[in-house]
Amino acid sequence: MFALFSKEIKSFFTSILGYVIIGLFLVLTGIFVWVLKGNVMSVGRSTLQNMFDLAPWIFLFLIPAITMRMIAEERKSGTMELLLTQPISDTQLILGKFFACEALLVIALLPTLIYFWSVWSLGMPDGKIDVGATWCSYLGLFLLGTIFVSIGLFASSITKNQIVAFLLAALFCFLMHFGFNFIYDLDFLGSAGYVVKKIGIEHHYSYISMGVIDTRDIIYYITVSFLFLLGARISLLSRKW
Repeated sequence: MFALFSKEIKSFFTSILGYVIIGLFLVLTGIFVWVLKGNVMSVGRSTLQNMFDLAPWIFLFLIPAITMRMIAEERKSGTMELLLTQPISDTQLILGKFFACEALLVIALLPTLIYFWSVWSLGMPDGKIDVGATWCSYLGLFLLGTIFVSIGLFASSITKNQIVAFLLAALFCFLMHFGFNFIYDLDFLGSAGYVVKKIGIEHHYSYISMGVIDTRDIIYYITVSFLFLLGARISLLSRKW
């Protein structure tokens, strides 16, 4: 599994796509923090909340772009059969690609700590930023990315076309994050609407972004990620049926 993990990391950074995706992420988050309406300088507060509020929209396109080739390309090129002749199980194959995507997610997030340091330094006095809430927001963003990675791998496992995998992953991520909250806002389900809202990612992400860590939210992220990874494994198993 480690060999597969290393292979995916190397293939990502041996192509220009990897650098473009990470560079685009940093540029967009930088624009949200320093340029657009509600930026740090205009609100006069030491906070990165603007970045955390808009980051899910960036992830809707960033993460599907990372995951779209993970399994779809293997199936299209015929290397999937070659991989499975190696001493590696379907589960190990999925997990190897999953952890590779997680590593890429961390690599993309790490440079944004420069924004954290900058805002921390600009505060009067230094360090006025709410450090605890900021770290909670980073945790929420990482967990959000984890679910999106799981969704992206599932989408990549059900098609051989990378573009289709990208579109499906973006659609599924959008529905999981915003769809249930939209149903709740329609207010036609009565008291059951709140239960539907809790199924969506946005409900749990908003709480963690406010600095509130609840074990139920953590369990939610783990469970949803597991279900989509299980769906990807079942999709791989279906080739034997």
